[in-house]
Amino acid sequence: MTITEKILAEHAGRREVAPGELINARVDVVLANDITAPIAIKEFARIGAERVFDPDRVVLIPDHFAPQKDIKAAEQCKMLKEFSKAHHLGHYFEVGRMGIEHALLPEQGLVVPGDLVIGADSHTCTYGALGAFSTGVGSTDVAAAMATGECWFRVPESMRFIYYGTLRRWVGGKDLILHTIGDIGVDGALYRAMEFEGETIRSLPMHGRLTICNMAIEAGGKSGIIVPDAVTEAYVKGRARRGYRLYSSDPDAVYVDTREYDCSRIEPLVACPHLPSNVRPARELTHVSIDQVVIGSCTNGRLQDLRDAAEVIRGRKVHPDVRMIVIPATQQIYREAMKEGLFEVFIDAEAVVSTPTCGPCLGGHMGILAKGERAVATTNRNFVGRMGHPDSEVYLSNPAVAAASAVLGRIGLPEEIGR
Repeated sequence: MTITEKILAEHAGRREVAPGELINARVDVVLANDITAPIAIKEFARIGAERVFDPDRVVLIPDHFAPQKDIKAAEQCKMLKEFSKAHHLGHYFEVGRMGIEHALLPEQGLVVPGDLVIGADSHTCTYGALGAFSTGVGSTDVAAAMATGECWFRVPESMRFIYYGTLRRWVGGKDLILHTIGDIGVDGALYRAMEFEGETIRSLPMHGRLTICNMAIEAGGKSGIIVPDAVTEAYVKGRARRGYRLYSSDPDAVYVDTREYDCSRIEPLVACPHLPSNVRPARELTHVSIDQVVIGSCTNGRLQDLRDAAEVIRGRKVHPDVRMIVIPATQQIYREAMKEGLFEVFIDAEAVVSTPTCGPCLGGHMGILAKGERAVATTNRNFVGRMGHPDSEVYLSNPAVAAASAVLGRIGLPEEIGR
């Protein structure tokens, strides 16, 4: 079996499972945010549930419209707070203690290798970087799981992606997944588990792995996953709040498709409007002027992402026609970036630094685009109207390209400003 099939079989109490089977499986973590949790909370009450299956396995995080941007957002967030208090949840993260959910849970050791995690957010697939099966589900499934501790699944087929070769300067996890999505398309892995492996993945730090698995959903994937190794164990050691199990795929496991990529040939990439699959080399887009740069999100708001951006922009100024918004993904990342002096670099460059929030990624707040405006963002989606006006445009890139673009006032590369 593949690693995905092994995790699902274990959680279903079976010796084995096969793609296409419908199963019920116990969940280790149930997650929801301030957009999706209110629906789940209402459904939880409607079915007559009186208590959650385990107060330490239900995680509620207000991150999308928090800090609360208006009255409606405040009411949504209030529902999470009141539900958490009523059910004595051990993992409710209020503003000041929160972070973007898919950065916060790995950081806090709430997801560990071998887990089965569901979340009412499509980017729940992020946790596959830790060797867990994790996937986004609807709010009604979250309501049922909060009550029963179980969820139903159709066992997905698995696709294998093998990466080899040494990465070029300023090329990272974002470029690898953009290259992959550009190759197979936004439905190329529809309801499949995307298993990432190879020498390049094995040498990739955890922040890059989290970025790759985070965007599996942008290829239609049910999940993304990386077989845990020494990098995984080094990351979870000292963080994990529970015991964990390291699964691997069998040598004779069956994959519906296998793709191989020579990563030494991959250069910094940009996904152009209006699909994550509309991928082109950044060097071909230097004629595209921009109005805004956003560095952050559950895709690229981690400490190393901020370090990369700061290294590029240090001693430079944001272009007069551009606004640059930097959003650390969690309070811990915020604190560490501040201690390292990264905020001083950004502020000296005339960028703004925000408290952790999803904010502009979903067109929520803290960086909405007007008609005709263009943004370079380290986020994960660039659909029509994703970050604001339907006639605006979003270009997706890694943090280094985003920072260079902020200086140049157009899409550009770090080399163009001597980096």
